[in-house]
Amino acid sequence: MKTLLTDLSRLRRGPWEMVATVLIALGVFMLMQPFALWLYTYSFIVTLVGTVMFIIVSHFPE
Repeated sequence: MKTLLTDLSRLRRGPWEMVATVLIALGVFMLMQPFALWLYTYSFIVTLVGTVMFIIVSHFPE
């Protein structure tokens, strides 16, 4: 856990891509679930933030 936090603070590509991918997957899950309307409401924003974050992070150094 400490290694992940250290890598995130150094702006390395790998850990930030993982965070962006989790956000995209979370947004898709929120879009497809039939239980809570508020999850569906924010699903597009979460997916969009994850996608934009992935695009930005792909320019970070490895």
